Amino acid sequence: MATWSPLESHLSLSPPPNATSCDNVPEVWAMLHRVLPTIIITICSLGLLGNLFVLSVFLLPLRRQRLSVAEIYLANLAASDLVFILGLPFWAENIRNQFQWPFGDALCRVVNGMIKANLFISIFLVVAISQDRYQVLVHPMASRRYPRRRWALASCALIWLLGGLLSVPTFVHRGISTLPELNLTVVCVLRLPHKAWYFMRIVELNVLGFLLPLVAIIFFNYHILSSLWRRKAVPQPRGAGSTGGKTTALILTLVAAFLLCWAPYHSFALLDFLFQMNVVQGCFWENFIDLGLQVANFFAFINSCLNPILYVLVGRLFRTKAWELYKQCTPRGLASAATSSHNKDSHISWRN
Repeated sequence: MATWSPLESHLSLSPPPNATSCDNVPEVWAMLHRVLPTIIITICSLGLLGNLFVLSVFLLPLRRQRLSVAEIYLANLAASDLVFILGLPFWAENIRNQFQWPFGDALCRVVNGMIKANLFISIFLVVAISQDRYQVLVHPMASRRYPRRRWALASCALIWLLGGLLSVPTFVHRGISTLPELNLTVVCVLRLPHKAWYFMRIVELNVLGFLLPLVAIIFFNYHILSSLWRRKAVPQPRGAGSTGGKTTALILTLVAAFLLCWAPYHSFALLDFLFQMNVVQGCFWENFIDLGLQVANFFAFINSCLNPILYVLVGRLFRTKAWELYKQCTPRGLASAATSSHNKDSHISWRN
């Protein structure tokens, strides 16, 4: 069985001589070879523009402002999505080339290691974002006793480091292979040296990379929603908590979108593991898992270009900040900024 996935492609230890005997849907694969590259490039283009826009709003204001704690996490999530998207054009060309990898062994390892690292980075950032909202809304007094901004910066640095470490097995075991039994001369796959690696892989991918973070996300967001419902039942002074409520609405939407987009991939990854362990067998399951992983990949890809759209649709504060940045970047705004700077310099010179 061969599983062709940019997130975690692999081959069984010894592909059987009749490896193609279960390919009962060649017309479906032929359609995928034609359609998927165009879809991937479209997703990549939208995600590239969207995440660059988000980062520009957060990081490039003309009037230097410190990012809030929520904005630190959201900027890192946009950066993670951006890095993830940069690896997709390579896989678009790989699929267009009918899974013949044309970019060499080094890029096979680097591109797929980068994609794997950001699989972990994204979900760990979602956990960190949920935990921060939990502290602010459920334990507001305790959250004021520690430097949240410094904690957010340290957490993001640790998450990027941890994601890089968890991608090391992909760097090590990914590589170029020749598979004459599948009529493939140069293919980029994950070759696992022993059956035990399948168990280690599923623990890393599904348990550490999804199930445990999912438990934490559900816990934090359950208490966040409970806190919001309790506050809604008690009359609040006008304007009280409005900013926090807007930020929380955006973050809850991002969390829900993330889980909906990534759950199919992890479900099919688990089915793939069960197939490798011979728990489920047969041509139906082989074709179902191979094709299902291709479809599940695209739900995961879509999440990276969906987040910027959610920032605009749900994030009212983000829209306000984007509009302010736009006004500052217009000729009138630039002229006003230059005049303000000139007046300030003149004032300093006069005082000296």
